[in-house]
Amino acid sequence: MSGATLTLSGVNKIYNPTSKAPVHAVRDLDLRVEAGEIVALLGSSGCGKTSTLRMIAGFEAVSSGDIALGDRAVARLPPARRGVAMAFEGYSLYPPLTVRDNIAFALKAARLGADAVAARVGEIAELLEIGDILDSYPSGLSGGQQQRASLGRALIREAELHLLDEPMGQLEPQLRAVLRGRLKHFIKERGLTAILETHDQTEANALADRIAVMEGGELQQFATPEPLKAAPANLFTATFIGEPPMNVFAGRASAGDDGLAFELETGGAIAFPAAAFAPDQAAAIRQGRVTIGVRPHAVAVAEGGFPAEVVANQWLGDQTHIAANFAGGTIVSVAHDRVRHAAGARIGIRIAPRDLHIFDTETGRALHHGGDSV
Repeated sequence: MSGATLTLSGVNKIYNPTSKAPVHAVRDLDLRVEAGEIVALLGSSGCGKTSTLRMIAGFEAVSSGDIALGDRAVARLPPARRGVAMAFEGYSLYPPLTVRDNIAFALKAARLGADAVAARVGEIAELLEIGDILDSYPSGLSGGQQQRASLGRALIREAELHLLDEPMGQLEPQLRAVLRGRLKHFIKERGLTAILETHDQTEANALADRIAVMEGGELQQFATPEPLKAAPANLFTATFIGEPPMNVFAGRASAGDDGLAFELETGGAIAFPAAAFAPDQAAAIRQGRVTIGVRPHAVAVAEGGFPAEVVANQWLGDQTHIAANFAGGTIVSVAHDRVRHAAGARIGIRIAPRDLHIFDTETGRALHHGGDSV
């Protein structure tokens, strides 16, 4: 069975709506996942991604709005009639059954022949490297083994939509890296539609075609991984996406014939000459309170730049991370080569105008990214 298109229209989830302190966990969510697409719901704890996943699966009622799977409205259907398979973060394996029988449960319920069931279970076990525990019971397994068994039970099902709730959070890094590639190939090869819920940016980038960034119950941005980093829609996405996070400085902007200047709330100031911007770029940045941002990988340590003083220098084996006092605040620079500057060293910081991100401080909305205004 191939995957189906999923459409969420104006979906809200309000817990305890009649109490004095209702919790609006998901707010007016519009989301369309195309058939055969992998989408990640990415956000911090409490952002609304778990409530969204559970409403899609049918384990939470929708307070308002609609959910459609293909041409079927499913928001009022019980979970068993939705055509959705789910791998739970909490595993939810049947304790009296072996791993083999847990994975095969849905196939046996569908009265598939014993040979076909055995072949399918073997395929899933090889994919997830759990062939050696198929005859074990859940109580004797590690968290990572239980997680892979739960994932296998979901993947083996014929379903229009597969929901994966933190599917590899308990795995050691090396195995997680291997299984990401296998899992994506498995999903794509079969044309499945899948939604991955995670707080791990690496996992979202590795697995998903598009990423839905959520915070405060609201969808912040829905895009492929590249524009989320290069052209974040707002200040939240800008600072949430990327490791280390984007450097940000709030202040006031002023554009004139001499160029673009920023008086920062930290007490410092930085300015760029007019020649560094195309004529329409400075005009795109309104006069007033703004927040400027630059990603650490775009911050260069070089002579002749803005003055800064090294606070810490960390060599991580393949990258140098330098934190420095800069314009009254702190800025982080990342270099792929070894950079030897001790704490207290005076350095220059170079920031190219093409690497600037500028946001409206009050609304958080992006005003400008590098060479493009928005």
